[in-house]
Amino acid sequence: MTDRDTPEPHLPATPAWPPRSAPRLFVSGPLDEGAQVNIDGPQAHYLARVMRVGVGDAVILCDDVTGEWAARVVAVGKRDLTLECVTRLRAREDVPDFTLCAALLKKDRFDLVLEKACELGVRRIQPVLTRRCVADKLNLERARATLIEAAEQCARTALPDIAEPVKLDALLKGWTVGQVAPRTLFFADEMGGAPAAASFAAQTGPAALLTGPEGGFTDEERSAIRAHGAARPITLGPRILRGETACIAATALWMGICGDWL
Repeated sequence: MTDRDTPEPHLPATPAWPPRSAPRLFVSGPLDEGAQVNIDGPQAHYLARVMRVGVGDAVILCDDVTGEWAARVVAVGKRDLTLECVTRLRAREDVPDFTLCAALLKKDRFDLVLEKACELGVRRIQPVLTRRCVADKLNLERARATLIEAAEQCARTALPDIAEPVKLDALLKGWTVGQVAPRTLFFADEMGGAPAAASFAAQTGPAALLTGPEGGFTDEERSAIRAHGAARPITLGPRILRGETACIAATALWMGICGDWL
């Protein structure tokens, strides 16, 4: 065999950087190329002790302002790490203009609503207090932490806004003023309404979904909602769904018909 016939040695492909397995974190921004970010507290523990990152390793950073950045670990201390932003991977995403108005549920069930709403692409979450709500308070700091964790898991670059809980009558009264004026309010009514899929397809523009608590809406609440000019009563099928199931199912359906799943 001549030198010409000798096969060239196979060179391994250069690994992609950053690797898909790189951990993701939301941090305070704005981030920029070359910016150094100090990570401490629980996030530092997660990176150093759980993910075992070291100097030179990649971490994906998001700031909810400029988007998603590939960063490199440049220093590891006893209780903190320093990262340097290398390159921007994506701009902050523009999520569909969809607001989830969900009646407060028991803590673990509302945690599930927050997590899945973030994963599904909801822009804003408005907790609602109704007569039959079992819970009447929401720890906003804890709720935001749940949303951040969900956003990190699903590679979302825009965090959902979450508002203080508001009573149902105040929600309806304020629906005709401010930025929510043109927004359709789809009302998931267990007593019936138009089929959800057809109703979503017939409406364009910003939308919102109102779902009820564990015990459902009272007759008075249902009448007040149906009397509102922005409300569109819908049905989610032949079965009565739990509050968290209604939130997740209807949001997924809207995203598939009107949102960014198209």
